[in-house]
Amino acid sequence: RFVDVRLVAATNSDMQSAIKDGRFREDLFYRVNVIPIHVPPLRERKEDIVLLAEHFLRKFAQESKREIGGFHDTALSMLERYDWPGNVRELENAVEYAVMLCQDGTITEHNLPPQVRRTPSSPAGSTPLTLEEVEAAHILEVLESTGWNQDRSAGILGIGRTTLWRKLKRYGIAPKKHSQAASK
Repeated sequence: RFVDVRLVAATNSDMQSAIKDGRFREDLFYRVNVIPIHVPPLRERKEDIVLLAEHFLRKFAQESKREIGGFHDTALSMLERYDWPGNVRELENAVEYAVMLCQDGTITEHNLPPQVRRTPSSPAGSTPLTLEEVEAAHILEVLESTGWNQDRSAGILGIGRTTLWRKLKRYGIAPKKHSQAASK
């Protein structure tokens, strides 16, 4: 049988340095480095941020069965100002976070993760978060850090599991599908 295969590989490492340091085989490098494509980091292609954010919004709104119409202009401005050191994956996580916190059908700056809201270029007069928004964001961060294990999250938060459940319901934070079994 004849099989025609194309390999696409990606790295954020300097491969020439890796070869020189003996961390990557030179012969393998020349086998896979036929057509190199340089994709600049997200911070260098700001024009892609809104398109990607809207794509991720549709994806996560559909997955979580939530009606979210889009982003408020202030939220979009914050997304565009942020440097995205984690590139597209960080943007994807930020939009998923915002979808989980969104309560009124439009993602606002208050729904964005704290690191995105804390950009040095954030407007001085931006509205501070309410106590409920801070609590919801903190609960979501703890859930993410435990892989959505609700027993462990409740312990870290210093509350009972039923209290955590009530807060999740109150803030409209839906458990992740893939980790529901693990958190029961």
